[in-house]
Amino acid sequence: MPLLEGIEITGLAAEGKALARVRLRPEDESPIVVFIPYGAPGDIADVQIDRKKHSYAEGHIVRLVAPSPLRVQPFCRHFTICGGCKWQHIPYEEQLAQKRQQVTDALTRIGKITLPEIMPTLGSADTVAYRNKMEYTFSNKKWRTFEELRSGREFTDSPNGLGFHIPGAFDKVLHIEQCHLQEDFGNRVRNFIYDFALAHGLSFYDIRNNHGLLRTLMIRTASTGEKMVVLAFGEDDPQAIRMVMEAVASEFPEITSLEYAVNLKLNDSLADVEIIPFRGPDYIEEEMEGLRFRVNAKSFYQTNSRQAYELYKVARRFAGLDPECGPLTVEGEEAPAWVAEGRRPLVYDLYTGTGTIANFVARQAAKVIGIEYVEVAIEDARLNSRVNGLDNTLFYAGDMKDVLTDGFIAGHGRPDVMIVDPPRAGMHEDVVKVILNARPETIVYVSCNPATQARDLALMDHLYEVTHVQPVDMFPHTHHVENVVRLRRRS
Repeated sequence: MPLLEGIEITGLAAEGKALARVRLRPEDESPIVVFIPYGAPGDIADVQIDRKKHSYAEGHIVRLVAPSPLRVQPFCRHFTICGGCKWQHIPYEEQLAQKRQQVTDALTRIGKITLPEIMPTLGSADTVAYRNKMEYTFSNKKWRTFEELRSGREFTDSPNGLGFHIPGAFDKVLHIEQCHLQEDFGNRVRNFIYDFALAHGLSFYDIRNNHGLLRTLMIRTASTGEKMVVLAFGEDDPQAIRMVMEAVASEFPEITSLEYAVNLKLNDSLADVEIIPFRGPDYIEEEMEGLRFRVNAKSFYQTNSRQAYELYKVARRFAGLDPECGPLTVEGEEAPAWVAEGRRPLVYDLYTGTGTIANFVARQAAKVIGIEYVEVAIEDARLNSRVNGLDNTLFYAGDMKDVLTDGFIAGHGRPDVMIVDPPRAGMHEDVVKVILNARPETIVYVSCNPATQARDLALMDHLYEVTHVQPVDMFPHTHHVENVVRLRRRS
């Protein structure tokens, strides 16, 4: 594969890589796009091509000839290796601008619909230590970097590691010394367990051969200050398990919920494994505007608590349910019928998860009906309603296209407002058809994938007009972006 010298990197791509447009050979008629990780717009670099496809190529920077003036110093010692924060070398304001452009490109190129001005990306107040959940893997053979291997030196440190899987390699784990994504409590817990295991000769998991005592570690923190630690063991050794758990409990009395699991399966998922409380309750609680949300070891909860609150406030405002601002309209738009009639709206919350949005807007609604595929999540949603004394929510579990039918809507009432927050794949066409048949006055579409959101918006464009678009950054230093769109029914 060719080495391209003095290539100018001109932009950032949707998957977090930088890009350049080059002719791979002098005789090529036109340039092709080359995707390059850890580049910055404005870099001049020598780029080694690693793979060539029909319409694009992939490469990596061999030498940075002239760094871009945009570049900033990454703050993490594991940057470029663990694969988690691919934009640490990009200033945060530029990250926000790129995410807005990502949304703009998706909605215009894929959706091909008329759009209002897309608002600037709503940035996260915290750009480090913003995650409330981190998961780590124990390995008896930690990943050595290519630089370490090429050095030829003899390794005298432990071969065991506790950290993150290398991207694209299930059996390779990079040992993490310090992670900036969660408050320092997470580093202290992880490093203590690692040192304790080495001192007591405890076995780390052999991922290829599926044996070893210490397997995975989950650390959750909440906006309330509550903390959860869950250790998963790959062997059912009660004496060793108790020794580890007692050591953690003694070292960290601030842990609110300390739990463990014995996972003898061939995968790390704890979804179908019993979680056993060791000290404290089996949940911690998040808080928003006086509402309490219980989060257990298997619960889904937005991993940036503080920014999740901002995201939900945008969704609530777009739904016309903001208790301070009231119904949202644009020039020439009449107030919603439920406002004119002096009543509270019937709200449907599709893909409700653990019912966070549903419960968040329930106090401004006549009733909220939530639907979600995962039964355990629906149980959490119902629990959260009970904890908060909300008696105007109903939750149903099942495949969306099977539950949300014309008959379901006839039985529960046509919604005034519909909030949808589907997975990355977007909505099934059958679901879109039922939404269009239901004809709610307002639809609020929350998405973690602007590309599939754009596809779905195009399917609704003949009946609904997009009035507001608000990108929201939930994950600083990554290419990921949430996007909230408000649609109103056309006259």
